[in-house]
Amino acid sequence: MSAESTEKLALPSGEEIATLGQGTWHLGEEPARRQQEIAALRLGVDLGMTVVDTAEMYGDGAAEELVGEALRGSREEIFLVSKVLPGHADRLGTVAACENSLRRLRTEQLDLYLLHWRGQWPLEETLAGFTDLMDAGKIRYWGVSNLDVDDMLELTALPGGDAVAADQVLYNLSRRGVEWDLLPWCREAGAAVMAYSPIEQGRLLKAEGLAAVARSLGATLAQVALAWVLAQGAAAIPRSGSPDHIREIRGAVDLHLHPEALDALDKAFPPPGGPTPLEML
Repeated sequence: MSAESTEKLALPSGEEIATLGQGTWHLGEEPARRQQEIAALRLGVDLGMTVVDTAEMYGDGAAEELVGEALRGSREEIFLVSKVLPGHADRLGTVAACENSLRRLRTEQLDLYLLHWRGQWPLEETLAGFTDLMDAGKIRYWGVSNLDVDDMLELTALPGGDAVAADQVLYNLSRRGVEWDLLPWCREAGAAVMAYSPIEQGRLLKAEGLAAVARSLGATLAQVALAWVLAQGAAAIPRSGSPDHIREIRGAVDLHLHPEALDALDKAFPPPGGPTPLEML
């Protein structure tokens, strides 16, 4: 059976979001590129890449400020995601960090707010902060990033912890360890999986195994790498500050990976043969 990229991914609530979104790591850090990056974000939204992911960590708030400027006037079209740093993730700190992100993003509410990775604060503290933010109408959903199965089991055992909407993790053809246990667990629990660095920050574009499949399909390497992630039932949030690159990667949604292509990708990038520690970038 061939694998077809899908345009929508369901959250536990039943709400559907775009499977191909836009990341913003390292955007907003170079004034000379600012207008091009804004144009890329706006074009991506116009092309249906309406999930926009950012974080307070990115450029120490610079990425959030860029997103706030770029998406002014189109907020209702966007599924907006940001993240709290672990050092801020006690109950009061989570609320304060979110309020600062909202100010930089020029919005009154986030669609999804994530714990960026696990730190020194107990998960109960962060969950309490998320609950306060939801009660105040400042976030619609909450989730996590870079949490493995053991962490997710601990989280969902807490009162209210089973409301986790998503786990955002490093996942691409060269980083397939999550397929052993985390992806199946998330599917069973109903939590969405969001793949960051789905092209391995461009390093996959030098892989001959990927190039051979791309040639056979008449597609670009980035399109094949992204179509593969989407075919696994995950959302992908590649970063791009170039309108031309946005136009290219949007083609991943329409790309069909036939069985021969999938087999070739498995040979070039083998799936895990056992449990693998969760990787991060």
